[in-house]
Amino acid sequence: MIREPGFWRCHKQSRVWQVLLIVLVLSACAPLEGLPPASSEPAASTTVVVPPTSADPAVTSSTTTTTATTITTTAPPAVYHLHLEVEPVVASFTIEGADGSLFTGEDPFDGSVAAPVTVSLHADGYNDLTEVIDLDADATFTLWLDRQGQVLHKVAEWTTGPAPKQVAFTPDNREIWVTLLGGSGFEVFDPRTGQRLAAVDLPEAGSVEVIFNAAGTKAYISQMETASVYEVDVASRGVLRRLDTEGVWTKVIVLSPDELTLWAANWVSNDVSEIDLATGEVRRRFTTVTTPRGLYVTPDGARMYVAGFENGEIQVFDLASLESEVIYRSGGAMRHLVGDPERHRVYASDMARAHVLEIDTITNEVTELAAVDRVPNTIDLSPDGRMLYVSNRGRNNPETYYKPGPEWGSVVVVDTATGAYVDALVGGNQTTGLDVSPDGTMLAFSDFLDNRVTVYTIPSYEDLAAGGGGRWETHLREIRK
Repeated sequence: MIREPGFWRCHKQSRVWQVLLIVLVLSACAPLEGLPPASSEPAASTTVVVPPTSADPAVTSSTTTTTATTITTTAPPAVYHLHLEVEPVVASFTIEGADGSLFTGEDPFDGSVAAPVTVSLHADGYNDLTEVIDLDADATFTLWLDRQGQVLHKVAEWTTGPAPKQVAFTPDNREIWVTLLGGSGFEVFDPRTGQRLAAVDLPEAGSVEVIFNAAGTKAYISQMETASVYEVDVASRGVLRRLDTEGVWTKVIVLSPDELTLWAANWVSNDVSEIDLATGEVRRRFTTVTTPRGLYVTPDGARMYVAGFENGEIQVFDLASLESEVIYRSGGAMRHLVGDPERHRVYASDMARAHVLEIDTITNEVTELAAVDRVPNTIDLSPDGRMLYVSNRGRNNPETYYKPGPEWGSVVVVDTATGAYVDALVGGNQTTGLDVSPDGTMLAFSDFLDNRVTVYTIPSYEDLAAGGGGRWETHLREIRK
């Protein structure tokens, strides 16, 4: 009787501790409150993982599920130093950083910004421009404003060696090769920045034209004064071999569709050299109309079109028999040919008559596509064949064409379906070389007497067609000096 109350007191205390122990175990297994779920992790974050609490093995079933909880913190955007200038006029700018910072004023801008930044530019008489610039280091940028109504957009301009004759994009669109008629070879540039990547001397003289094989591994460069064609490795820019055309004053060159043959037009000897690229030897030379320049070979390799400069002629050869026919004679000065194999069309520029022609390669019918500016020379098509780009040197100096004339050069853009003018760019002194990038997004041209190359980006066909003619009408007044 004396022990009974003590026994019951001890038993009741033991039961209390058991209850407390169970409460503590259940509390330990409960989820932590106030933590975000693991799936809420944002981008660009630092992650801390909190391991799950362990359950007492004595009270956990044989199948136990554990979870991890993620804590995230967002990293701030990277900050870099940006120097920004605008050409060709002073522009007001608004620069918004990735952190929400805002800068306004007139260019140039020089300061630290959180990347990427959105730049908006405005100047009276020019198209407004908005660009997003992503940075991974301190950088200097130049942005170009276009005259009001311009459809194409200028992105780069740089100085070259003397007398840049032709410009050509590599097939991968990453480089522009520039032949230097007044220099000793050619130069290679980044088309978006103008950074010179290489300058290569060729023996004895300057260069005229440059073309690439389809793979972009080899370039072929003509040298007028030595009647040579240089085969060049594109990756190393090293000369692989010199091909002797055996003609006089070699200018335009073209590859056969299978790339086993190269043809070269010889301006003074009035013929075309056919070179076997396996051996490097001339297979044959055949006489053409006087002063042959432009060449175009049909996709089946069966026929060749030749532009005769002296009398404005277009001649067609059967390459198997070498029988030929002059299908057109303008009395002008036929210079350059470019073809659209999908639509069975060839286009020609007539320097003397200031227009471009269209040739149906099925019927050989020749029609005038459009009148352009004075002294049109190099032409090129967009990859889809819907736009023709024409460089025009402008009216010659009455003393000599080696001096700047009374007009600026230009580039005219023509819709090949209608002959309508889509846009026009005012160039420098004697705009000469011209090329559209293989992907159709960029246009490059050279100003022969200014030793300069300029690059524009090309919008979609729909944007070009909707531009209302761009600056065609306006540029007619501006090309007069």
